[in-house]
Amino acid sequence: MLVAAQPNILFISVDDLNDWITPLGGHPNAKTPNFERLAEMGTTFTHAYCPAPACNPSRVALMTGIRPHRSGVYENNSVWRNSPRLSKALTLPQYFRLHGYYATGSGKIFHTNFPDPDSWDEYYPSKRVQRPIPPLPAEGTSLNGLNKGHFDWGQLDFEKEEFSDWVVADYVVEHLSKPSDEPFFLACGIYLPHLPWYLPEGYLERFPIEEIQLPNSFINDLDDVPEAGRKNVRFGDHQDIAGNGQWEKAIQGYLASMSFADDCLGRVLDALESGPHSDNTIIVLWSDHGWHLGEKSAWRKFTLWEEATRLPLIFAGPGIAKGEKCYAPANLMDVYPTLVDMAGLEIKEDLDGQSLRRFLEDPSQMWGRPSLTTWHKGNHSLRTPRWRYTRYTDGSEELYDHANDPKEWTNLASDPNYDSVKASLVDWFPTEEAEVVPGIANPPPFFERLEWQRGILREEGKL
Repeated sequence: MLVAAQPNILFISVDDLNDWITPLGGHPNAKTPNFERLAEMGTTFTHAYCPAPACNPSRVALMTGIRPHRSGVYENNSVWRNSPRLSKALTLPQYFRLHGYYATGSGKIFHTNFPDPDSWDEYYPSKRVQRPIPPLPAEGTSLNGLNKGHFDWGQLDFEKEEFSDWVVADYVVEHLSKPSDEPFFLACGIYLPHLPWYLPEGYLERFPIEEIQLPNSFINDLDDVPEAGRKNVRFGDHQDIAGNGQWEKAIQGYLASMSFADDCLGRVLDALESGPHSDNTIIVLWSDHGWHLGEKSAWRKFTLWEEATRLPLIFAGPGIAKGEKCYAPANLMDVYPTLVDMAGLEIKEDLDGQSLRRFLEDPSQMWGRPSLTTWHKGNHSLRTPRWRYTRYTDGSEELYDHANDPKEWTNLASDPNYDSVKASLVDWFPTEEAEVVPGIANPPPFFERLEWQRGILREEGKL
Protein backbone atom coordinates (compact mmCIF):
# COMPACT_ATOMS: atom_id res chain seq x y z
CA MET A 1 0.00 0.00 0.00
CA LEU A 2 1.30 3.45 -0.91
CA VAL A 3 1.66 6.30 1.53
CA ALA A 4 0.70 9.94 1.03
CA ALA A 5 4.28 10.81 0.04
CA GLN A 6 3.78 8.95 -3.24
CA PRO A 7 3.71 11.60 -6.00
CA ASN A 8 0.33 12.64 -7.38
CA ILE A 9 -0.20 12.72 -11.15
CA LEU A 10 -1.81 15.73 -12.87
CA PHE A 11 -2.61 14.48 -16.36
CA ILE A 12 -3.48 17.34 -18.73
CA SER A 13 -4.66 16.77 -22.29
CA VAL A 14 -5.30 19.63 -24.74
CA ASP A 15 -7.18 18.36 -27.79
CA ASP A 16 -5.94 19.04 -31.36
CA LEU A 17 -3.15 21.31 -30.09
CA ASN A 18 -0.34 21.65 -32.62
CA ASP A 19 3.13 23.17 -32.23
CA TRP A 20 1.93 26.79 -32.41
CA ILE A 21 2.37 27.33 -28.67
CA THR A 22 5.28 29.58 -27.78
CA PRO A 23 7.43 26.93 -26.01
CA LEU A 24 7.69 25.10 -29.37
CA GLY A 25 8.54 28.12 -31.48
CA GLY A 26 4.91 28.90 -32.03
CA HIS A 27 2.86 30.83 -34.51
CA PRO A 28 3.98 34.49 -34.61
CA ASN A 29 0.53 35.60 -33.40
CA ALA A 30 0.21 33.01 -30.60
CA LYS A 31 -0.35 34.15 -27.01
CA THR A 32 0.16 31.23 -24.65
CA PRO A 33 1.76 32.55 -21.43
CA ASN A 34 0.58 29.62 -19.29
CA PHE A 35 2.07 27.05 -21.64
CA GLU A 36 5.30 29.05 -21.31
CA ARG A 37 4.86 29.05 -17.54
CA LEU A 38 4.51 25.27 -17.44
CA ALA A 39 7.53 24.89 -19.72
CA GLU A 40 9.57 26.95 -17.26
CA MET A 41 8.40 24.64 -14.48
CA GLY A 42 9.72 21.55 -16.23
CA THR A 43 11.09 19.95 -19.40
CA THR A 44 9.65 20.34 -22.91
CA PHE A 45 10.22 17.71 -25.59
CA THR A 46 10.78 19.59 -28.83
CA HIS A 47 10.47 16.47 -31.00
CA ALA A 48 7.40 14.73 -29.59
CA TYR A 49 5.00 12.95 -31.94
CA CYS A 50 1.73 11.06 -31.91
CA PRO A 51 1.27 7.31 -32.41
CA ALA A 52 -1.53 8.17 -34.88
CA PRO A 53 -2.82 11.49 -36.30
CA ALA A 54 -6.41 10.97 -35.09
CA CYS A 55 -8.08 11.19 -31.68
CA ASN A 56 -9.20 7.64 -30.97
CA PRO A 57 -6.15 5.61 -32.11
CA SER A 58 -3.74 8.11 -30.57
CA ARG A 59 -5.50 8.29 -27.21
CA VAL A 60 -6.06 4.54 -27.04
CA ALA A 61 -2.37 3.96 -27.73
CA LEU A 62 -1.29 6.37 -24.99
CA MET A 63 -3.82 5.10 -22.44
CA THR A 64 -3.10 1.39 -23.01
CA GLY A 65 0.58 1.57 -23.93
CA ILE A 66 -0.08 -0.49 -27.09
CA ARG A 67 0.63 0.91 -30.56
CA PRO A 68 -2.03 0.93 -33.33
CA HIS A 69 -0.17 -1.63 -35.43
CA ARG A 70 -0.30 -4.09 -32.50
CA SER A 71 -3.86 -3.37 -31.35
CA GLY A 72 -5.59 -2.91 -34.71
CA VAL A 73 -7.11 0.38 -33.53
CA TYR A 74 -6.38 2.55 -36.56
CA GLU A 75 -9.59 4.58 -36.87
CA ASN A 76 -11.65 7.09 -34.94
CA ASN A 77 -14.64 4.75 -35.06
CA SER A 78 -12.77 1.61 -33.88
CA VAL A 79 -14.40 0.10 -30.78
CA TRP A 80 -11.10 -0.32 -29.02
CA ARG A 81 -12.17 -2.70 -26.25
CA ASN A 82 -13.10 -5.15 -29.06
CA SER A 83 -9.43 -5.51 -29.92
CA PRO A 84 -8.23 -8.97 -28.77
CA ARG A 85 -5.08 -7.32 -27.46
CA LEU A 86 -6.94 -4.56 -25.57
CA SER A 87 -10.05 -6.31 -24.28
CA LYS A 88 -8.47 -6.78 -20.86
CA ALA A 89 -5.76 -4.13 -21.08
CA LEU A 90 -5.00 -2.15 -17.94
CA THR A 91 -5.28 1.50 -18.91
CA LEU A 92 -2.95 4.06 -17.38
CA PRO A 93 -5.41 5.21 -14.66
CA GLN A 94 -6.37 1.59 -13.97
CA TYR A 95 -2.72 0.73 -13.39
CA PHE A 96 -2.37 3.58 -10.92
CA ARG A 97 -5.61 2.51 -9.19
CA LEU A 98 -4.16 -0.98 -8.88
CA HIS A 99 -1.27 0.59 -6.96
CA GLY A 100 -3.37 2.57 -4.50
CA TYR A 101 -4.14 5.76 -6.42
CA TYR A 102 -7.54 7.43 -6.60
CA ALA A 103 -8.29 8.10 -10.29
CA THR A 104 -10.63 10.93 -11.18
CA GLY A 105 -10.97 13.80 -13.60
CA SER A 106 -13.08 15.66 -16.11
CA GLY A 107 -12.93 16.44 -19.81
CA LYS A 108 -11.87 14.53 -22.90
CA ILE A 109 -9.24 11.90 -22.15
CA PHE A 110 -10.48 8.90 -24.12
CA HIS A 111 -12.20 9.56 -27.45
CA THR A 112 -15.69 10.97 -26.91
CA ASN A 113 -17.34 7.93 -28.56
CA PHE A 114 -15.52 5.40 -26.35
CA PRO A 115 -15.09 6.48 -22.73
CA ASP A 116 -13.86 3.71 -20.44
CA PRO A 117 -15.86 3.85 -17.18
CA ASP A 118 -13.80 1.09 -15.54
CA SER A 119 -10.70 3.29 -15.71
CA TRP A 120 -11.97 5.71 -13.07
CA ASP A 121 -13.05 5.83 -9.44
CA GLU A 122 -14.99 8.99 -10.23
CA TYR A 123 -15.47 11.22 -13.25
CA TYR A 124 -17.25 14.51 -13.84
CA PRO A 125 -19.94 14.88 -15.03
CA SER A 126 -20.25 11.13 -15.68
CA LYS A 127 -18.13 8.07 -16.37
CA ARG A 128 -19.99 7.79 -19.68
CA VAL A 129 -19.84 11.51 -20.59
CA GLN A 130 -16.36 12.88 -20.18
CA ARG A 131 -17.01 16.60 -20.41
CA PRO A 132 -19.82 18.98 -19.54
CA ILE A 133 -22.05 19.91 -22.44
CA PRO A 134 -20.83 23.21 -23.95
CA PRO A 135 -23.00 26.11 -25.10
CA LEU A 136 -23.95 25.83 -28.75
CA PRO A 137 -25.45 28.21 -31.32
CA ALA A 138 -29.04 27.85 -32.45
CA GLU A 139 -29.71 24.61 -34.31
CA GLY A 140 -29.01 24.79 -38.03
CA THR A 141 -26.92 27.95 -37.83
CA SER A 142 -23.32 28.38 -38.92
CA LEU A 143 -21.43 31.25 -37.33
CA ASN A 144 -18.79 31.37 -40.06
CA GLY A 145 -21.29 31.02 -42.91
CA LEU A 146 -19.57 27.99 -44.46
CA ASN A 147 -22.18 25.40 -43.34
CA LYS A 148 -19.56 22.69 -42.82
CA GLY A 149 -21.09 21.06 -39.75
CA HIS A 150 -18.88 21.40 -36.70
CA PHE A 151 -16.09 23.02 -38.79
CA ASP A 152 -17.33 26.30 -37.42
CA TRP A 153 -16.06 29.14 -35.29
CA GLY A 154 -17.30 32.33 -33.73
CA GLN A 155 -18.36 34.15 -30.60
CA LEU A 156 -21.32 33.00 -28.48
CA ASP A 157 -23.39 35.04 -26.05
CA PHE A 158 -22.44 33.01 -22.98
CA GLU A 159 -20.15 33.81 -20.07
CA LYS A 160 -16.81 32.01 -20.12
CA GLU A 161 -17.80 30.23 -16.91
CA GLU A 162 -20.48 28.37 -18.90
CA PHE A 163 -18.06 26.87 -21.43
CA SER A 164 -17.19 23.22 -20.95
CA ASP A 165 -13.42 23.68 -20.63
CA TRP A 166 -13.90 26.28 -17.90
CA VAL A 167 -16.19 23.86 -16.03
CA VAL A 168 -13.62 21.07 -16.46
CA ALA A 169 -11.00 23.38 -14.96
CA ASP A 170 -13.41 24.16 -12.09
CA TYR A 171 -13.55 20.47 -11.16
CA VAL A 172 -9.78 20.04 -11.36
CA VAL A 173 -9.15 23.25 -9.40
CA GLU A 174 -11.48 22.08 -6.64
CA HIS A 175 -9.70 18.74 -6.39
CA LEU A 176 -6.26 20.35 -6.30
CA SER A 177 -7.37 22.69 -3.54
CA LYS A 178 -8.31 19.91 -1.09
CA PRO A 179 -5.97 17.80 1.07
CA SER A 180 -5.88 14.10 0.24
CA ASP A 181 -4.91 11.11 2.34
CA GLU A 182 -4.16 9.01 -0.73
CA PRO A 183 -2.21 9.77 -3.91
CA PHE A 184 -4.34 10.71 -6.88
CA PHE A 185 -4.30 10.45 -10.64
CA LEU A 186 -6.19 13.56 -11.76
CA ALA A 187 -7.13 13.99 -15.42
CA CYS A 188 -7.89 17.37 -16.98
CA GLY A 189 -9.11 17.06 -20.56
CA ILE A 190 -9.29 20.48 -22.26
CA TYR A 191 -11.31 20.24 -25.48
CA LEU A 192 -10.34 23.42 -27.33
CA PRO A 193 -8.77 23.97 -29.82
CA HIS A 194 -10.76 21.00 -31.15
CA LEU A 195 -13.55 22.07 -33.49
CA PRO A 196 -15.92 23.86 -33.28
CA TRP A 197 -14.06 26.96 -32.11
CA TYR A 198 -16.91 28.53 -30.13
CA LEU A 199 -15.71 31.19 -27.74
CA PRO A 200 -16.96 33.74 -25.21
CA GLU A 201 -16.76 37.44 -25.88
CA GLY A 202 -13.31 39.00 -26.10
CA TYR A 203 -11.18 36.09 -27.29
CA LEU A 204 -11.31 36.71 -31.03
CA GLU A 205 -10.46 40.36 -30.35
CA ARG A 206 -7.15 39.26 -28.85
CA PHE A 207 -6.05 38.49 -32.42
CA PRO A 208 -6.92 41.38 -34.77
CA ILE A 209 -7.71 39.93 -38.17
CA GLU A 210 -5.47 42.42 -39.99
CA GLU A 211 -2.47 41.11 -38.01
CA ILE A 212 -3.01 37.40 -38.70
CA GLN A 213 -0.11 35.73 -40.51
CA LEU A 214 -0.86 32.82 -42.82
CA PRO A 215 1.40 29.73 -42.83
CA ASN A 216 4.19 29.68 -45.37
CA SER A 217 2.99 27.78 -48.42
CA PHE A 218 4.50 26.51 -51.67
CA ILE A 219 2.17 26.32 -54.65
CA ASN A 220 3.74 23.11 -56.05
CA ASP A 221 4.17 21.50 -52.63
CA LEU A 222 2.28 18.31 -53.45
CA ASP A 223 3.78 17.66 -56.88
CA ASP A 224 6.37 15.23 -55.49
CA VAL A 225 4.04 13.62 -52.94
CA PRO A 226 2.81 10.10 -53.83
CA GLU A 227 -0.90 9.51 -54.31
CA ALA A 228 -1.06 7.63 -51.02
CA GLY A 229 -0.05 10.83 -49.24
CA ARG A 230 -2.24 13.19 -51.26
CA LYS A 231 -5.37 11.14 -50.66
CA ASN A 232 -5.19 11.98 -46.95
CA VAL A 233 -5.78 15.66 -47.77
CA ARG A 234 -9.37 16.89 -47.64
CA PHE A 235 -8.99 19.42 -50.44
CA GLY A 236 -12.58 20.59 -50.04
CA ASP A 237 -11.71 22.15 -46.70
CA HIS A 238 -9.06 24.38 -48.23
CA GLN A 239 -11.27 25.30 -51.17
CA ASP A 240 -14.12 26.28 -48.85
CA ILE A 241 -11.97 28.22 -46.41
CA ALA A 242 -9.35 29.92 -48.60
CA GLY A 243 -11.72 30.20 -51.58
CA ASN A 244 -14.23 32.11 -49.46
CA GLY A 245 -11.66 34.46 -47.95
CA GLN A 246 -11.83 32.77 -44.53
CA TRP A 247 -8.23 31.61 -44.08
CA GLU A 248 -7.26 34.46 -41.75
CA LYS A 249 -10.53 34.09 -39.83
CA ALA A 250 -9.98 30.37 -39.38
CA ILE A 251 -6.49 30.96 -38.00
CA GLN A 252 -7.93 33.67 -35.74
CA GLY A 253 -10.44 31.13 -34.42
CA TYR A 254 -7.74 28.53 -33.75
CA LEU A 255 -5.45 31.05 -32.04
CA ALA A 256 -8.33 32.33 -29.91
CA SER A 257 -9.22 28.75 -28.94
CA MET A 258 -5.60 28.14 -27.95
CA SER A 259 -5.80 31.28 -25.83
CA PHE A 260 -8.94 30.07 -24.06
CA ALA A 261 -7.26 26.71 -23.39
CA ASP A 262 -4.23 28.60 -22.07
CA ASP A 263 -6.45 30.52 -19.64
CA CYS A 264 -7.95 27.26 -18.38
CA LEU A 265 -4.47 25.81 -17.96
CA GLY A 266 -3.45 28.89 -15.98
CA ARG A 267 -6.30 28.36 -13.52
CA VAL A 268 -5.21 24.76 -12.98
CA LEU A 269 -1.57 25.77 -12.42
CA ASP A 270 -2.67 28.50 -9.98
CA ALA A 271 -4.65 25.97 -7.97
CA LEU A 272 -1.74 23.51 -7.86
CA GLU A 273 0.78 26.15 -6.79
CA SER A 274 -1.45 27.60 -4.06
CA GLY A 275 -2.79 24.27 -2.83
CA PRO A 276 -1.53 21.46 -0.59
CA HIS A 277 -0.07 19.34 -3.43
CA SER A 278 2.39 21.75 -5.04
CA ASP A 279 5.53 19.93 -3.91
CA ASN A 280 4.36 16.40 -4.58
CA THR A 281 2.68 16.38 -7.99
CA ILE A 282 4.07 15.29 -11.33
CA ILE A 283 2.48 17.13 -14.26
CA VAL A 284 2.35 15.88 -17.81
CA LEU A 285 0.73 17.96 -20.55
CA TRP A 286 0.14 16.45 -23.97
CA SER A 287 -1.98 16.72 -27.06
CA ASP A 288 -3.23 13.75 -29.05
CA HIS A 289 -1.73 14.99 -32.35
CA GLY A 290 -1.06 18.18 -34.29
CA TRP A 291 -3.32 20.10 -36.68
CA HIS A 292 -3.07 21.53 -40.20
CA LEU A 293 -4.28 25.05 -40.93
CA GLY A 294 -3.71 25.17 -44.68
CA GLU A 295 -0.18 23.83 -44.94
CA LYS A 296 0.01 21.52 -47.97
CA SER A 297 -3.63 22.53 -48.64
CA ALA A 298 -4.58 20.38 -45.63
CA TRP A 299 -6.82 21.11 -42.66
CA ARG A 300 -7.51 19.04 -39.56
CA LYS A 301 -5.15 16.09 -38.85
CA PHE A 302 -5.15 12.71 -40.68
CA THR A 303 -1.77 13.03 -42.46
CA LEU A 304 1.77 11.77 -41.79
CA TRP A 305 3.37 15.21 -42.18
CA GLU A 306 4.92 17.35 -39.47
CA GLU A 307 1.91 19.59 -38.87
CA ALA A 308 -0.40 16.67 -38.04
CA THR A 309 2.09 14.56 -36.06
CA ARG A 310 4.12 16.98 -33.91
CA LEU A 311 2.64 17.88 -30.54
CA PRO A 312 3.37 19.48 -27.16
CA LEU A 313 4.74 17.16 -24.47
CA ILE A 314 5.78 18.82 -21.21
CA PHE A 315 6.66 17.22 -17.85
CA ALA A 316 7.09 19.10 -14.58
CA GLY A 317 7.34 18.25 -10.89
CA PRO A 318 9.76 16.71 -8.38
CA GLY A 319 12.87 15.20 -9.95
CA ILE A 320 12.32 16.94 -13.30
CA ALA A 321 14.72 19.52 -14.72
CA LYS A 322 13.20 23.03 -14.85
CA GLY A 323 13.12 25.34 -17.83
CA GLU A 324 14.82 22.81 -20.10
CA LYS A 325 14.23 21.51 -23.62
CA CYS A 326 14.97 17.96 -24.71
CA TYR A 327 15.66 17.27 -28.39
CA ALA A 328 15.50 13.48 -28.24
CA PRO A 329 12.63 12.09 -30.35
CA ALA A 330 9.72 11.19 -28.07
CA ASN A 331 6.27 9.77 -28.57
CA LEU A 332 3.00 9.65 -26.64
CA MET A 333 3.75 5.94 -26.23
CA ASP A 334 6.41 6.97 -23.73
CA VAL A 335 3.97 8.69 -21.36
CA TYR A 336 2.65 5.52 -19.70
CA PRO A 337 6.05 4.04 -18.79
CA THR A 338 7.42 7.45 -17.81
CA LEU A 339 4.66 8.19 -15.30
CA VAL A 340 4.89 4.67 -13.84
CA ASP A 341 8.66 5.07 -13.51
CA MET A 342 8.47 8.56 -11.98
CA ALA A 343 5.91 7.32 -9.43
CA GLY A 344 8.21 4.47 -8.41
CA LEU A 345 5.81 1.74 -9.52
CA GLU A 346 6.74 -1.55 -11.11
CA ILE A 347 7.15 -1.08 -14.86
CA LYS A 348 4.67 -3.03 -16.98
CA GLU A 349 6.57 -5.26 -19.41
CA ASP A 350 4.06 -5.18 -22.27
CA LEU A 351 4.25 -1.43 -22.99
CA ASP A 352 5.47 -0.31 -26.41
CA GLY A 353 7.01 2.95 -25.19
CA GLN A 354 10.04 3.59 -23.02
CA SER A 355 10.46 5.70 -19.92
CA LEU A 356 11.73 9.22 -20.53
CA ARG A 357 12.93 9.59 -16.95
CA ARG A 358 16.61 9.86 -17.84
CA PHE A 359 15.79 12.80 -20.16
CA LEU A 360 13.75 14.49 -17.45
CA GLU A 361 16.75 14.30 -15.14
CA ASP A 362 19.28 15.23 -17.85
CA PRO A 363 17.58 16.72 -20.96
CA SER A 364 20.87 16.96 -22.87
CA GLN A 365 20.87 13.21 -23.54
CA MET A 366 19.89 11.66 -26.87
CA TRP A 367 19.01 8.18 -28.06
CA GLY A 368 19.20 6.45 -31.42
CA ARG A 369 15.55 5.54 -31.93
CA PRO A 370 13.15 7.53 -34.14
CA SER A 371 9.55 8.36 -33.23
CA LEU A 372 6.92 6.27 -35.07
CA THR A 373 3.49 7.44 -36.28
CA THR A 374 0.93 5.19 -38.02
CA TRP A 375 -2.11 6.24 -40.05
CA HIS A 376 -4.34 3.37 -41.17
CA LYS A 377 -2.88 -0.09 -41.53
CA GLY A 378 0.44 -0.22 -43.37
CA ASN A 379 1.24 3.51 -43.46
CA HIS A 380 4.06 4.60 -41.15
CA SER A 381 6.29 7.64 -40.64
CA LEU A 382 9.57 7.83 -38.71
CA ARG A 383 10.94 11.07 -37.29
CA THR A 384 14.48 11.71 -36.06
CA PRO A 385 15.79 15.16 -35.09
CA ARG A 386 16.80 15.61 -38.73
CA TRP A 387 14.78 13.27 -40.95
CA ARG A 388 11.19 12.28 -41.65
CA TYR A 389 10.89 9.00 -43.55
CA THR A 390 7.40 7.81 -44.52
CA ARG A 391 6.40 4.58 -46.24
CA TYR A 392 2.86 3.82 -47.39
CA THR A 393 1.15 0.48 -47.79
CA ASP A 394 1.61 0.61 -51.59
CA GLY A 395 5.38 0.98 -51.18
CA SER A 396 5.56 4.69 -52.07
CA GLU A 397 7.75 6.88 -49.88
CA GLU A 398 8.54 10.37 -48.65
CA LEU A 399 11.82 11.58 -47.17
CA TYR A 400 12.41 15.09 -45.81
CA ASP A 401 15.56 16.71 -44.46
CA HIS A 402 14.46 19.00 -41.63
CA ALA A 403 17.91 20.53 -41.35
CA ASN A 404 17.36 22.17 -44.75
CA ASP A 405 13.64 21.75 -45.38
CA PRO A 406 11.62 22.25 -42.15
CA LYS A 407 8.36 22.73 -44.09
CA GLU A 408 8.77 19.37 -45.88
CA TRP A 409 8.51 20.90 -49.34
CA THR A 410 11.03 18.64 -51.14
CA ASN A 411 10.56 14.87 -51.16
CA LEU A 412 14.00 13.22 -51.41
CA ALA A 413 12.82 9.61 -51.34
CA SER A 414 13.57 8.92 -55.02
CA ASP A 415 17.06 10.49 -54.92
CA PRO A 416 19.68 7.71 -54.73
CA ASN A 417 21.99 10.06 -52.81
CA TYR A 418 19.74 9.45 -49.78
CA ASP A 419 19.47 5.68 -50.01
CA SER A 420 21.82 5.32 -47.05
CA VAL A 421 19.55 7.51 -44.92
CA LYS A 422 16.56 5.32 -45.71
CA ALA A 423 18.61 2.17 -45.10
CA SER A 424 19.58 3.43 -41.64
CA LEU A 425 15.91 3.83 -40.68
CA VAL A 426 14.03 1.09 -42.51
CA ASP A 427 14.41 -1.49 -39.72
CA TRP A 428 12.30 0.70 -37.44
CA PHE A 429 9.19 0.18 -39.54
CA PRO A 430 6.79 -2.47 -38.14
CA THR A 431 7.03 -5.88 -39.79
CA GLU A 432 3.80 -7.34 -38.36
CA GLU A 433 0.47 -5.56 -38.18
CA ALA A 434 -2.80 -6.41 -36.48
CA GLU A 435 -6.04 -6.63 -38.39
CA VAL A 436 -8.28 -3.58 -38.27
CA VAL A 437 -10.65 -3.57 -35.28
CA PRO A 438 -14.22 -3.12 -36.58
CA GLY A 439 -15.78 0.19 -35.79
CA ILE A 440 -19.16 1.87 -35.53
CA ALA A 441 -20.59 1.75 -39.03
CA ASN A 442 -22.15 5.22 -38.89
CA PRO A 443 -20.86 7.17 -35.90
CA PRO A 444 -23.14 10.08 -35.03
CA PRO A 445 -21.96 13.52 -36.17
CA PHE A 446 -20.80 16.04 -33.61
CA PHE A 447 -24.10 17.71 -32.73
CA GLU A 448 -26.01 14.41 -32.56
CA ARG A 449 -23.30 13.03 -30.30
CA LEU A 450 -23.78 15.94 -27.92
CA GLU A 451 -27.51 15.26 -27.80
CA TRP A 452 -26.76 11.61 -27.03
CA GLN A 453 -24.49 12.74 -24.18
CA ARG A 454 -27.19 15.06 -22.86
CA GLY A 455 -29.54 12.08 -22.83
CA ILE A 456 -27.09 10.14 -20.66
CA LEU A 457 -26.77 13.03 -18.24
CA ARG A 458 -30.56 13.40 -18.02
CA GLU A 459 -30.81 9.66 -17.36
CA GLU A 460 -28.30 10.02 -14.52
CA GLY A 461 -30.06 13.08 -13.11
CA LYS A 462 -27.09 15.37 -13.79
CA LEU A 463 -28.74 17.67 -16.34
